[in-house]
Amino acid sequence: MTHTAADAPLPRLIVGLGNPGTKYDQTRHNIGFMAIDMLAQTWQIRLAEHRKFQGWFGEGVAVKGAKVCLLKPTTFMNLSGQSIRAVTDWYKITPEEVLVIYDDMDLPIGKMRLRQSGSAGGHNGMKSAIAHLNSQNFSRLRIGIGIPKDKGSEGEVVSHVLGRFSQAENRVMAEVLKLVVDAVELSFKQGFPKAMSLYNNRTVPED
Repeated sequence: MTHTAADAPLPRLIVGLGNPGTKYDQTRHNIGFMAIDMLAQTWQIRLAEHRKFQGWFGEGVAVKGAKVCLLKPTTFMNLSGQSIRAVTDWYKITPEEVLVIYDDMDLPIGKMRLRQSGSAGGHNGMKSAIAHLNSQNFSRLRIGIGIPKDKGSEGEVVSHVLGRFSQAENRVMAEVLKLVVDAVELSFKQGFPKAMSLYNNRTVPED
């Protein structure tokens, strides 16, 4: 039986991508970690370091009694897939039941995009996730971190993604993270396509 978009399975594993360690804390590239922290707080799921899964991990109940696992890989971004695969193997979770949240510098700050499948789009964490899951058919939620001034310069791109948000941007991102929680909760209640239609065009304005 093939799944249509409308009856796509609920996420059983939600992963936020980022880099471990205080050096990378609160950087743009770690917005996926911040989203997981926000979901964990909202659903009162305790995250603890888990050696077997190479990440910070917790399980609990999201909304409508749906059991869910939350994961922040501590492998560094370009090896994120190892951590994701360790969890999916252990819990027998299919790629279609995975939702990955990560940063996107092609999206302006204040925007997010939900999709049910697709390529890595040049994101190293996603390349690793696709390689280890052996599939592109998993949901993803991209959070805009703004476009670097000189996108052609590798140094400029690196300093942008590993830089921190300004105070004004932080205020916007706090609102965006609330929308992320709302969108994820709606996907549990009414399905992913509904969440996509409601949240993909939303923008949190800067002051």
